[in-house]
Amino acid sequence: MNFQEKEYWTNRYIKNETGWNIGFPSTPLRDYIDQLKNKALKILIPGAGNAYEAEYLYKLGFKNVYILDISDVTLKDFKKRNSDFPDNQLLHEDFFTHDSKYDLILEQTFFCSMTPTEKNRTNYAKKMHELLKPNGKFVGLWFNFPLNNDFNKRPFGGNKMLYLGYFSEYFKIITFENCYNSIPERSEK
Repeated sequence: MNFQEKEYWTNRYIKNETGWNIGFPSTPLRDYIDQLKNKALKILIPGAGNAYEAEYLYKLGFKNVYILDISDVTLKDFKKRNSDFPDNQLLHEDFFTHDSKYDLILEQTFFCSMTPTEKNRTNYAKKMHELLKPNGKFVGLWFNFPLNNDFNKRPFGGNKMLYLGYFSEYFKIITFENCYNSIPERSEK
């Protein structure tokens, strides 16, 4: 496990330095989840943080949801809020060494949390592809604001063209547009 990343994120959560935390499932992902019919899907939420989307899924009857995070602080907090959630579906691991296959992977601010090097972003896209079953889906939200040179200030941005440069090699892109239903603070972002 990448000790530096683990320590960095654990400290952010302990100090409550989580400005991205909206306290509920993001509207675009919630609306996507609401249209899912197959409750047997095996779903991964990597870099899950507070994992509000996982909580929402689980309460809707999706019992095959896995939460992966490098910080056990977030997993323990999630378990406090959801005491009946299976312990074996709380994965305290490094995303890049995780080894399983999923029908659906939900991305919520994980990509933009990593230092935006070419290597990190390429490895992320490749790993997401490796974790999907054949015909699996990778669905998520990425920030649409300029990537700056301050590698200490997260979240890290990007734009459609940049993201598609990483993803199009590994995925058949169906839709990649600005969300029409973002919360007001993230509108057009």
